[in-house]
Amino acid sequence: MINENELRKMAMSLHAVIEQPHFEKTSFRVKKKIFLTYDKNSHQAVVKLTESEQDIFRIASKGSVAPVDNKWGKQGWTKVDLKTVDTTLFSEVLKVSYDHVRHD
Repeated sequence: MINENELRKMAMSLHAVIEQPHFEKTSFRVKKKIFLTYDKNSHQAVVKLTESEQDIFRIASKGSVAPVDNKWGKQGWTKVDLKTVDTTLFSEVLKVSYDHVRHD
């Protein structure tokens, strides 16, 4: 399990990241673009991946990582259950999402 403080520490350790509110969630951004949101109520994160990365991480996570259930999922937005995801795997997911947004 990754708690809120660990999530924040992991996200903020990446270069030039800022934390801002995003509706009722917390967002983490680089170059003013979101690469991670956190929903405190569901203890779930959402990150930006490609569809193939979604598949790879979904299989590796054994159910902790999955596309968002609507059209956003087809665009790469991916939910991560922070109650069940492996910390090392989440670290990799986070870095991949960050790199996509940073290089856009």
